[in-house]
Amino acid sequence: MKTPTMISRFLFSALLLLGSAHVLAQQYVPVDEGSKVKFTIVNHLIFSSTVTGYFTGLKGNIHFDPDRLKETAIEATVAVNTINTGIGKRDRDLMAEKYFNTAKFPVIKLVSTSVTAAGKPNTYQFTGALTIKGITKTISFPFTTTMTAGSCQFNGQFVINRKDFQVGPDNAIDDKLTVILNVQAKKQ
Repeated sequence: MKTPTMISRFLFSALLLLGSAHVLAQQYVPVDEGSKVKFTIVNHLIFSSTVTGYFTGLKGNIHFDPDRLKETAIEATVAVNTINTGIGKRDRDLMAEKYFNTAKFPVIKLVSTSVTAAGKPNTYQFTGALTIKGITKTISFPFTTTMTAGSCQFNGQFVINRKDFQVGPDNAIDDKLTVILNVQAKKQ
């Protein structure tokens, strides 16, 4: 016969185990060192050329375990005023009101709603919300991971339409741009 104490201990242990299951996933923090948030866009002014730029000021939290994908939670931001295309005047123009309006919208934010396996080892499908200039759109893209004892590298890329986020007027710049993420994250 089971005593009330044994039953209580069992229930307590079960609740403790269930309540702490999310703790088993690894907690990472993205770091600028070793990370690149890069974008490319074609500028058709005079000659078509590809403009490449970078953002720094990467912050966030990544709760990731490949064996517990339903518990994955990714949230990251970059500081828009860190934009660097290699041309100071262009960078200042991009921070102005008609493009990113950094005075009012200082960060670009990416938040996951789901992460699923993509059929290949270390390859996953990210679905989530991208917020630029206060406008949030759902995006989905594949990414890969390389895990080590103390860190994880996340690599992915996606294409967005800058007009969906009211970034810039109609001009000689393509509407679509590619975002390439190479995010180095340290284990907490």
